[in-house]
Amino acid sequence: MHLNPYGEDAVNLAADLANRRPTDAGELTERCRAAGVAVEGPVTPEDLDRVGAILDAWEKVVDATDESERAALVNEMLAAAAAHPRMTNHVGSGWHLHYRDDGRPLGAVLSSLISVGTALHLTGRGMHRLSRCAVTECAKVFADTSRTGRRRYCSQRCANRDAVRRHHARGVPPAR
Repeated sequence: MHLNPYGEDAVNLAADLANRRPTDAGELTERCRAAGVAVEGPVTPEDLDRVGAILDAWEKVVDATDESERAALVNEMLAAAAAHPRMTNHVGSGWHLHYRDDGRPLGAVLSSLISVGTALHLTGRGMHRLSRCAVTECAKVFADTSRTGRRRYCSQRCANRDAVRRHHARGVPPAR
């Protein structure tokens, strides 16, 4: 059985790339492969530029203040990226759906993957499930894939940092 690659993995990849933008085509290739994206053909500087534009659009979705705005922004991404869904076994790993044409450059693949994945994530898990870290000095984005849908921090480190800060704000002296 193949799970839908356009859901959780796609939004986690988008968050990873948005939080630490790739600086060259080689780094983009390595990080996509590490995330399980099949990279077919050479990755070019144009792919890197397109991914930068996709991530800019995706961060607008993250920062949207209401559901209607968020949906409209995702719909714009979908209109710019997605082709007709099609079944493929392009890497011999079994039949699965792609929402893009075959033989597309990596920038186009990521555009489709991120836009469709974001739409599936938000409609399947909840429109509030993309956010920025609640720690003021941390601007990282994350996809909330928690069971409860109440995640507030990009990492356990930021959650701990905020808990310590709240503890100290209550005026409790540190333990010795």
